Amino acid sequence: IAAGVECYAIHREALDRISAATGVSQAMILGIIGVESYFGRTTGNYRVVDALVTLGFDYPPRADFFRSELNNAFLLAREEQLNLLELKGSYAGAMGPPQFIASSYRNFAVDGDGDGRRDLLNNWADIMASVANYFVVHKWQTGQQVAARATISKDAGKLPLNVELLPESTVGALSAAGVVFPTELPAAAPASLWQLQGKDDTEYWVGFENLYVITRYNRSIMYALAAWQLGEAIMGKVAE
Repeated sequence: IAAGVECYAIHREALDRISAATGVSQAMILGIIGVESYFGRTTGNYRVVDALVTLGFDYPPRADFFRSELNNAFLLAREEQLNLLELKGSYAGAMGPPQFIASSYRNFAVDGDGDGRRDLLNNWADIMASVANYFVVHKWQTGQQVAARATISKDAGKLPLNVELLPESTVGALSAAGVVFPTELPAAAPASLWQLQGKDDTEYWVGFENLYVITRYNRSIMYALAAWQLGEAIMGKVAE
């Protein structure tokens, strides 16, 4: 959280501008970059081409995916005038503070400062604008609630727990089933109920459409909650 506050202080002008232009909150942008790379401190030391060749030709369960990413890495290097042999990233080939894989870099990266390049390795305006653009493309809803801690009423029956990441219920249906949570969203709004292991006991969380959008970045409900809560904690400290 402290590192996120520092990151906000350094990049405040760009963050405020990007958030205003895209509708994606500063909290969400910071939360993603914090979880992904500790605000650029941990971006990976594997040579991207080596990682993708290894996974594409020696990891059968996802060989097709990583071969496709290898192809995208070659195209990315040509398009952005990058030296493919010098690109470093995670063991799976994710690059820079936002940890974009090659296909995401090609499809979602944007020029955040108008210099004519999309540099997700060193240019923080591009990095933050590209994270925001990823959320815009995946239908982030500005100002809408992300999630809410829930309690279960004593007379609740079988809980309609989500199985897939996409919301499988609605605010009204969950409330009728005995799930109690704070929201101003209409009864018809899509919603999901999650049962998670908390620090001390079982926790119930209701997620809304924006929580699902976060899982488009990483397909884990725990990831989505962690990124969201980190961002909120950072901006809470900023506001003090």
